[in-house]
Amino acid sequence: MSELDELSINALRFLAVDTVEKAKSGHPGAPLGDAPMAYLLFHKFMRHNPANSKWSNRDRFVLSNGHASALLYSVLHLTGYKVSMDDLKQFRQWGSNTAGHPEYGHTDGVEVTTGPLGQGFAMSVGMAIAERHLASVYNKPGFDVVDHFTYMMCGDGDLMEGVSHEAASLAGTLSLGKLICLYDDNLISLDGPTELSFTEDVEKRFEAYHWHVQRVGDGNDLAAISAAIEAAKAVKDRPSIIAVRTIIGYGSPKAGTNKAHGEPLGADAVLQTKKQLNWPDDKSFYVPENVAKHWLQAVEKGAKEEAAWQQTFAAYKQADPELAAQFERVMAGKLSEGWYKTLPIVPADAKPMATRTAGGNVMAAFEKAVPELLGGAADLTTSTKTILKDSGNFHLDPAGKNIFFGVREFAMCAMVNGMAVHGGVIPYGSTFFVFSDYCKPAIRLAALMKCHSIFVFTHDSVALGEDGPTHQPIEHLMALRAVPQLTDFRPADANETSAAWGLALERKSPSFMALSRQDLPILDAEKYQVFDGVRHGAYIVEQGGDTPAVLLVATGAEVWLALKSAEKLAGEGVAARVVSMPSWKIFEEQGEEYKDQIFPDGLPTLAIEAGATLGWWKYVGRHGDVIGLDRFGASAPGPVALEHLGFSVDNVAAHAHKLVELANKK
Repeated sequence: MSELDELSINALRFLAVDTVEKAKSGHPGAPLGDAPMAYLLFHKFMRHNPANSKWSNRDRFVLSNGHASALLYSVLHLTGYKVSMDDLKQFRQWGSNTAGHPEYGHTDGVEVTTGPLGQGFAMSVGMAIAERHLASVYNKPGFDVVDHFTYMMCGDGDLMEGVSHEAASLAGTLSLGKLICLYDDNLISLDGPTELSFTEDVEKRFEAYHWHVQRVGDGNDLAAISAAIEAAKAVKDRPSIIAVRTIIGYGSPKAGTNKAHGEPLGADAVLQTKKQLNWPDDKSFYVPENVAKHWLQAVEKGAKEEAAWQQTFAAYKQADPELAAQFERVMAGKLSEGWYKTLPIVPADAKPMATRTAGGNVMAAFEKAVPELLGGAADLTTSTKTILKDSGNFHLDPAGKNIFFGVREFAMCAMVNGMAVHGGVIPYGSTFFVFSDYCKPAIRLAALMKCHSIFVFTHDSVALGEDGPTHQPIEHLMALRAVPQLTDFRPADANETSAAWGLALERKSPSFMALSRQDLPILDAEKYQVFDGVRHGAYIVEQGGDTPAVLLVATGAEVWLALKSAEKLAGEGVAARVVSMPSWKIFEEQGEEYKDQIFPDGLPTLAIEAGATLGWWKYVGRHGDVIGLDRFGASAPGPVALEHLGFSVDNVAAHAHKLVELANKK
């Protein structure tokens, strides 16, 4: 290690330490131990352009152990990204550019939001999947316009989390040779030595996953780490993990202990650490001029690398202008012209169909117009109907768009997020709605990042029947509706499903669909203006005359129950208006005038939904009512289960009569 290397690494270490110390909050241990690896990646190995953090062919870096964010922010500052010294000094403060954990879209150069351990690992796998797919679709002989690595740094905590196991297993199966993981093997977790809870042979586990495995015995040995990275890059048919033995809190009096993990070192310990590593102890946020210039070589180097790529792409554009134009379009996140016209409209007299089946038909209809769609199911493709029939199998040919994720719901959704933030694809993952519980942490991160992830959930209620309460979702709709920045779709028929898919593609933010297993009749798309109605989140499907006595609002399959109940009520002298509400999120985006049209003041309102009632009171009011489920379901044929649980015309009509009677007494 040269003197300049050592100074550059120590500048990184102490920027991170001072950042944490000033905030009086954060994690100094990992930055002190991991700085040599970060230095090598950003200074020597990675192709990246700090002046253009969105260059499509840049290498990606994911800090899965996101608690070490002070390290990442310091690296980004030193290499010339839009992270200033003042930003470092505002670490973890209100409105700061440097949040406690890295946030995608918030800080220049941060590729993905990390912190919940293991998810960064899985999202890195998703990024590598996207790179491999795009390379297979767009690269031509002599024109490798997609050719970059995904580097990831993780710690013991990441590798304890089950999601990393799921993702590592699939990464090995898919032979993702452009994925390189640097494992910070420091033998310490927050509670103490890892021998308390983590004694497995990690290297053998990754060998069993079909990864290329190496070990570096000293985290300060730049030559050994460099050689390992070079060797990993040379392996084309397997992802790589390099276990690097580091010392948490290196150089500090707390080195090698959990005391260095999750709290500032303290003024005295900072002073001792600087003395130990021969750093000026009378200066904070200090970077020697020669060190600053050395780090900032990344700016010139990155500009040259991108310029060379731009030259290649210009020649590629001349050789194949149509494919080049498509590449530019998908990387810009723009849909093709006329794609919306491919959304199918099902005639009202068509045979009833499950919305899961309708969803599959919609995907088939727009598949060619939206070639950037990429995804699959957690071993449930035949049940969720999410196979892209005209596309190949990614596992056999990476140009194929069907990914078989296996029974790995959490990792699937995290990988979908990784693909989404990579860009160039619109990814989706699917499973049964009840298993969204397994997916929830990844769905939450998708919403936090506002990335274009689509989650398709089928078997959306107790109507799935005989599988019983273990597979019958109850609280799931409300749980996901509570997630900020996540769009919900629970369509009532094939046409609402088509409209929902169109909006899921158009909105460029995360969304989920809850689709039925049972067949449902078809709404007349023209009569009810279904596509416009879904675009507003809720709309009237039965007026109930000029002065309805009661409002029935429902989602999904229960819209049909509401319509049948309105017919019965009409025969009993009660005019009922029926509203289909396929998306709460979109409805809440509408103006007050439109909302008042849908839910007029003073009109008794009854909500009907085969799920938890929590949340509906916002729309029905204190004097309204909800027919829902605040209990688990039961094993029985779907229609039988629904009948016993109160989802019958007679029960709806009885509740509606009570509301009307109460309103008339006022």
